[in-house]
Amino acid sequence: MAVMLAGMGVSRGISIGPVYVLHRNQPEIIERSIEKKQLSKEVRRFKTAHSLARKQLLKVKEGIPEDSPEDISAFIETHLLMLDDSMLANTPVDMIKQHHCNAEWALKMQRDAIVKVFESMDDPYIATRRDDVNHVFNHVMQALIRGKSRDEDEVQNWKDHIIVADDLTPADTVLMQNNGVAGFVTEMGGPLSHTAILARSLNIPAVVGLTDARRYLKPGESLVLDGANGMVLADTDDNVIDHFRKRQRDLRRKARELVKLTDAKSRAKSGEKITLLANIEIEDDLKALRKVNAAGVGLYRTEFLYMSRDDIPDEDEHYKTYMRVARALRGAPLTIRTVDLGADKEVETVETGPLAHNPAMGLRGIRLCLNDPSIIVPQLRAILRASAKAPIKIMFPMLTTVNELQQAIQLLQATKQSLLNDKIKFDEKIAVGGMIEVPAAAISANHFAKHLDFLSIGTNDLIQYTLAIDRIDDQVNYLYDPLNSAVLTLIKMVIDAGNKQKIPVTMCGEMAGNTEYTRLLLGLGLREFSMPPNSVLEIKNVLRTTNIASIRRKALSFLHFSDRNKQAEMLAKLNS
Repeated sequence: MAVMLAGMGVSRGISIGPVYVLHRNQPEIIERSIEKKQLSKEVRRFKTAHSLARKQLLKVKEGIPEDSPEDISAFIETHLLMLDDSMLANTPVDMIKQHHCNAEWALKMQRDAIVKVFESMDDPYIATRRDDVNHVFNHVMQALIRGKSRDEDEVQNWKDHIIVADDLTPADTVLMQNNGVAGFVTEMGGPLSHTAILARSLNIPAVVGLTDARRYLKPGESLVLDGANGMVLADTDDNVIDHFRKRQRDLRRKARELVKLTDAKSRAKSGEKITLLANIEIEDDLKALRKVNAAGVGLYRTEFLYMSRDDIPDEDEHYKTYMRVARALRGAPLTIRTVDLGADKEVETVETGPLAHNPAMGLRGIRLCLNDPSIIVPQLRAILRASAKAPIKIMFPMLTTVNELQQAIQLLQATKQSLLNDKIKFDEKIAVGGMIEVPAAAISANHFAKHLDFLSIGTNDLIQYTLAIDRIDDQVNYLYDPLNSAVLTLIKMVIDAGNKQKIPVTMCGEMAGNTEYTRLLLGLGLREFSMPPNSVLEIKNVLRTTNIASIRRKALSFLHFSDRNKQAEMLAKLNS
């Protein structure tokens, strides 16, 4: 009898193949006391394991094919940088010496401390970086316990299989592509994890968050995986498999057709020009942006300039980074979001008070920067300096009240005056925008629009704030619903506010890069989308087959229905 399991689809595609269950359960780590005369030996043992883990990651990096997406190498490089950071390379050594404990225990204590910080962070993308901390620490832990960081013989058996595991590292994901894995299923993870992002970049169909997958899926049994809707079918018959093989062929044909749209204009079938921008976080994202010919950057996240350090990046570091990005864009617009960190950010020189019980509602985003302008002033000066040489916009995150916005603008004006006093050039008419991601700001969007040059809808936070759920919490993320009528009403209010003031409105949340919602958003009046680079061609394909005038009434009708089943039915008709 066929068994259907449902997880979270994070990388589209159909894969069919036998199950390979990956077991990497580590033994319980127990603290052992090390005699003083044996401490140097224990330190050497840790350093040997650390060196072995590093060699393994370097080997994975060297094995990445030259024609692979650039961000793949960047993810492995990120893990190498984390491995070389003093928090992992030196602190466990200090703990061994100070507490006379075994290397495994020192490593575990350091990992737990760092993961605790990441888990309390309010930004969903940054919070999921705890997975990367675990992955890097586990490389060293495996080397400590087993004398090797990976079973090389096991990797050779992955070809044409669907891997089922509790979780996977980016290094695992790269090895999967190199060894011809058909797809993978994990019990943990979400759409923002590096593993999920890599799966999309490598075009490996993947389903994550499938609880107890290793319990229900047996080694060797035939499996069908649909990475679009998170469905996994086990123990099915030949007719079902034939059906999915046909779908596989259709998807591959469509992928080849999409590449042909790279240089095509971004226009709806009815003639309206639609702007397709890209979200970026690291400089290597720019290469993916150029491959799909996006119109520019609608959201440049700058948080990682502040992370994993004990000081604040200075003005010159900001400036050099922004100029590298601007030069790579070759005249295309660049929207820089000022730093959006929470009350729990780990910058020792900044006093943010005690850790908030709910950081998502605490001192974060523009609130934090207004509380301590020293965090943002060097960034504002750098952005303004760069604006003299490239088309750059400034965007403030996490706005809640107009008064708060006015304070941010006053701070920007004071920064401009300081540059004038220093006789430093900048674009005096630089566009200033605001992220509308708090329901209060969406409801008051018409007031915000009077003070800004553009609005940007951050659907990730707007949805979870509106519905009072944490979308990376497995217990409540089923409530995360972009089609909720309250959410759609807020989106429409922001779009209408921008239109009334004749300023652009962009959407830069995940909803903008999901083809399921493209026609709905076009019908609600959205004309600028900003998304991960690998979504651009798919969105372009949808809008080029859309007559906006004919769907406007259908899209507006979504605002009047609250039944999820009815909305799903309406969405299917809208996209047919």
